[in-house]
Formats: sequence, C-alpha cells, structure tokens
Amino acid sequence: MKIAVFLFDGVTALDPIGVYDPLARLPDTQITFVSETGSPCRTGDGVLSLAPAAAIADIGETDILLIPGGSTEGLRQCMASELVRSNVVRLDQGTKLTASVCTGSLILGACGLLRDRKATTNWRAKDYLARFGAKYTGERVTRDDKYWTSAGVTVGIDLGLALCAYIAGDDMAAAVELAMEYDPKPPFGTGNPHSAPLERQKIVMEILRG
Repeated sequence: MKIAVFLFDGVTALDPIGVYDPLARLPDTQITFVSETGSPCRTGDGVLSLAPAAAIADIGETDILLIPGGSTEGLRQCMASELVRSNVVRLDQGTKLTASVCTGSLILGACGLLRDRKATTNWRAKDYLARFGAKYTGERVTRDDKYWTSAGVTVGIDLGLALCAYIAGDDMAAAVELAMEYDPKPPFGTGNPHSAPLERQKIVMEILRG
C-alpha cells in the first residue's frame, strides 16, 4: 500500500506523525513524505524540521494521500499555490482514499474535493471549512466516500488506526493500538469544546500558539 504524506512550512508536528506512527507499524506499507519542492519543512513554531523524500510533483499514483494541518500562514500559502492544488487533485484522482488531519481539510476544500461532502476539522476552523461547501460534522473522524477527515491534532492517531483497519483489518489495527499502548485518559477532560468551559476556550483563542 503506497501512502503519500504532504508536508509544508508551518505544519503541526503531530498531525503527520500521529497518522504515520500506526501506519508505519504495518508490514506492507510504503510511506513517502513529500512537500511542494522536496525541501525540508519547518513546523509552525519554527523549532522542528521535517525532511520529505520528494517533491509532490515527482511522485506518481498513490493509494492513500494524507494532508495534515498547520499554521494559518502555512495553510494560506498551500491554498494559494497552484502547484500544490493541482498536484493534490492529480494524486487524488488515483487514490483509493484521501484523508486529512485537523486543518488539512482546508487544503482539500481549497482543491474543491469536499464540496457537498461531510467533513470535520479542528473546531476553531469549522466556519472556514464551510466556505468550501463542506458540511461540518464535529466528529473525530468523518468518512464520506473515499474522503476521510479528522478533527484536531491528536485525532491523527485515531485516523491512523482507522486506516490500519482499512488496510489490514480490525485485528491487525487492534494489535497496532496495543503496540502503541494507546489508551488515553486525558488529565483534564476538556479536550472537546463541548466539555470545555468558555474561559478555557478563551485561553485557546487568545493566548496559545497554533
């Protein structure tokens, strides 16, 4: 199974890595990280550098295309790039499945791939997603035909495990979940805007980076 993961300057580190880690544990996956030019990409905080193996225009068909999210500026540059948009559309035409993590769905939306489809994204970007004609669900992982979108950052792990099940079946995906010891127990229980008080949402919107 060939999997292409798109990177860009401003990408949120856990978005691509959260999906990559479970998928990389399967025995028959070939994962290629790509970027617009093939050059290394800095995360949104400027601290980490991720090195893709190729430019997006240089790879042929892929079974799965994954688009992570990232900083507002990084997303804007991707959505404004004809090279990025045209190659996402080109690769999508041959995929078995096209997926996004967090605000990566905005890139899919800018490519016209989510119009009239159910989709999800980080809760702070739901109104922006609607501008592309998508129907926001608020679910952790949303599937509409071959398009799988997931909500904010950590949900990339959930998406990765769901993709493991798609590729290798539930038993293998459950084994990957065990290998990762993925048994989350959030210490504060406010990881969803529906369970978080307004004052905590205000901190997210006004103080936190990303």
